[in-house]
Amino acid sequence: MKKIALIGGGSWASALAKLLTDNQLPLTWWVRDSEQAETIQNEGFNPKYLSSVHYPTSLLTVTTDIHLAFQGADWVILAVPAAFLRASLKSIESSDFENKVVISAIKGMIPETKQIVAEFLNDHYSVDSSQLLVIAGPCHAEEVAEERLSYLTIAGREEIAQEFAGMLAGKHLKTKTSEDLIGTEYAAVLKNIYAMACGIAKGLGYGDNFQAVLVSSAVGEMKRITKKIHKIKRKMHEPAYLGDLLVTAYSQFSRNRTFGNMIGRGYSVASAKVELGMVAEGYFATPAIRQICIEKNIKAPIVEAVYQSLYEGNAKKSFKKLEDQIG
Repeated sequence: MKKIALIGGGSWASALAKLLTDNQLPLTWWVRDSEQAETIQNEGFNPKYLSSVHYPTSLLTVTTDIHLAFQGADWVILAVPAAFLRASLKSIESSDFENKVVISAIKGMIPETKQIVAEFLNDHYSVDSSQLLVIAGPCHAEEVAEERLSYLTIAGREEIAQEFAGMLAGKHLKTKTSEDLIGTEYAAVLKNIYAMACGIAKGLGYGDNFQAVLVSSAVGEMKRITKKIHKIKRKMHEPAYLGDLLVTAYSQFSRNRTFGNMIGRGYSVASAKVELGMVAEGYFATPAIRQICIEKNIKAPIVEAVYQSLYEGNAKKSFKKLEDQIG
């Protein structure tokens, strides 16, 4: 049996741990906090995230030593916020990734390098795209915990994508595969920005009519951006693109929508971060995507409106301008 390493202690890592152990797959699970690690290992639940989920401890080796997690692993699942990935991997070398399939469950961009995870791993750790997979939605960790029917798309080289998809699939989770590694990862980043836009609009007092036009315009904007960055044939109505966008834009579990809603209601960014208590990936991704759009001359008025709302404090003014730019 191939060995699995899971890197991250948050809600999405916890959901993935449930899917894997439900299929009787043992894993080595790295978390940063020693008390959290001890509780998961000894009591079979994560005290910080999805605490209602119980894991068979016989299938878990929980550690705060990331080298122990990497050692001997055939599959490495990265499930930490993008903003913390560099720090989490600071003691890891390129050689540690050799002969491993690396799966990104991260839906954000590395703030310092303005790269998606696949690009960052390739540049900094020489991880080739042939050994990379990306997990795309639509799938909220909370619904995985509640065992509600969910769907995932595994993007990457078909052979390994199919194998990993089979490792996750079960009674409450259906999987499919895609070869659009770059497009699905950029779409996963973008949908968080558009979910923030929906939250900001709600906080500002816009209604469902505006929200519908905003989301439909976001689909077109996502298509322009992904086409410019990685031009291949893709169907934007598929779950990895439109489905993931819709669930993040409308769900009560969407932290990006919630964060945006607080900004629209007048919270400062600092206050919204404290109130949310979790990382909203769209906040860190927005300036990176905006810069890419400027450099590549891509029309992206929604990204621009979110950037101005978050980084220039002009939510009301920027969305008033957006009214005439979408639809």
